Amino acid sequence: MERVVILGGGPAGISAAKLLRGFRPDWEVTMVRPEPSSVIYCAIPYVVEGLLDIDRICKSDDIVTDTGTNLVKEKATKVDFDGKTVTTEGGKVLPYDKLLIALGARPLMPPLEGLSGAKNVFPVKTEEDLRAILEAITPNSRKALIVGAGNIGIEMAQAMNRRGLETSIVEMAHHVLPAMMDLDMVADVERELRGRGIDLMTGVGVKSFDRSGDVISKAHLTDGGAISLNEYGEDDLIVMSVGVRPEVELFKGTALPMGPMGVIVDDKMETGIPDVWAAGDVCQYSSFLDGEIVGGKLATNAVPMAKVAARNMVGLEWNYQGFVNGAVTVVDPLRIGGVGFSEEACRKKGLDVVIGRGKTTTRFPMMPGATEVTVKLIFKRDGKLIGGQVVGGEAVAERIDTLTMAIKAGFSAKDLMSFDYCSQPWQTFFPASNAIVAAAEDGWSKLI
Repeated sequence: MERVVILGGGPAGISAAKLLRGFRPDWEVTMVRPEPSSVIYCAIPYVVEGLLDIDRICKSDDIVTDTGTNLVKEKATKVDFDGKTVTTEGGKVLPYDKLLIALGARPLMPPLEGLSGAKNVFPVKTEEDLRAILEAITPNSRKALIVGAGNIGIEMAQAMNRRGLETSIVEMAHHVLPAMMDLDMVADVERELRGRGIDLMTGVGVKSFDRSGDVISKAHLTDGGAISLNEYGEDDLIVMSVGVRPEVELFKGTALPMGPMGVIVDDKMETGIPDVWAAGDVCQYSSFLDGEIVGGKLATNAVPMAKVAARNMVGLEWNYQGFVNGAVTVVDPLRIGGVGFSEEACRKKGLDVVIGRGKTTTRFPMMPGATEVTVKLIFKRDGKLIGGQVVGGEAVAERIDTLTMAIKAGFSAKDLMSFDYCSQPWQTFFPASNAIVAAAEDGWSKLI
């Protein structure tokens, strides 16, 4: 019987535990998780908004223990790689034959003057963060400042706006969702946010904060402007959504190989230390498209990485291919998604690319509720698909999944032009066209 210890109880840890217990029911699998629950992080904005109760997004421990996995709800304080033990803050010493590190990532808090220790500043990652935000929103709350306009940032901005707070977003990039979308694809998104009364400021960042005791009273911006908070004793909030960093404090000074973005692993999720694997946000890994180390702190990356690790832990030969970073978000009534390289990223990399565009409706145009869907595809000069973006009213996630598979399969514009699709009045455009095929045809016409 093998003893496996999993550090971390997020998507990677849970997925690995299920797989290991399924493959090897006789193995003793123990998960060490410091948090009271495993929270569905991407659903936090919908609890803040009031759409969901907090208990709906805090997973029961049964999701772990029902598989036969032991759950230790303590923080790991030491890992002895030579002696193969994990020690917890409660003094437990857990021996292991195989170890999986899946501790995830923590929110990045930039070293801005006035930020550290302020009680009205909140990250968005854990159940503790969520409960603190809910407690901070009172009848006296008037304003919310969101720093960062990535997926969580714009979703939190919508939540605060729906709660009736005067909401501002500050984003250093020149448009929202800079990690996955191009400027030309988010014009309607920005228009929708501003149309709700959200004060959206792009191309500007926060330079410093003024404090009144332990409360931030003003944010100074890089363009010389400022946002005042708590002018009359209100319970105003600042939400920091500027990225995450790997949770690797436990391993400082150890032999675990580290890079700037996390634990270094190979394509089997092995760390180089015997019988030690790592998966998920705690790791750094490379892009599927060009092999460069790239940010990929997504649950939809963490789960496949964990499954690769688990399969290799039981002796199967499995390889992880790299990130393509498919992601989606919502700014009602729009659904927005991107995968692979954006056009802007390609230009920065010096890649010569061709753009294909397609536009249809989400249903037959005469059907009630039909809305536009726009697809943008990015091709290399040899015709190979390396990126895609979709904005529309329905089925955006499904299209992004299709494009993700196409990128992983090495599809070209010609391959996508041969894509067979279905059609039905309530669910698609006319049989005459498909937005992905139309975009591929447009791109191919510029390649011939």
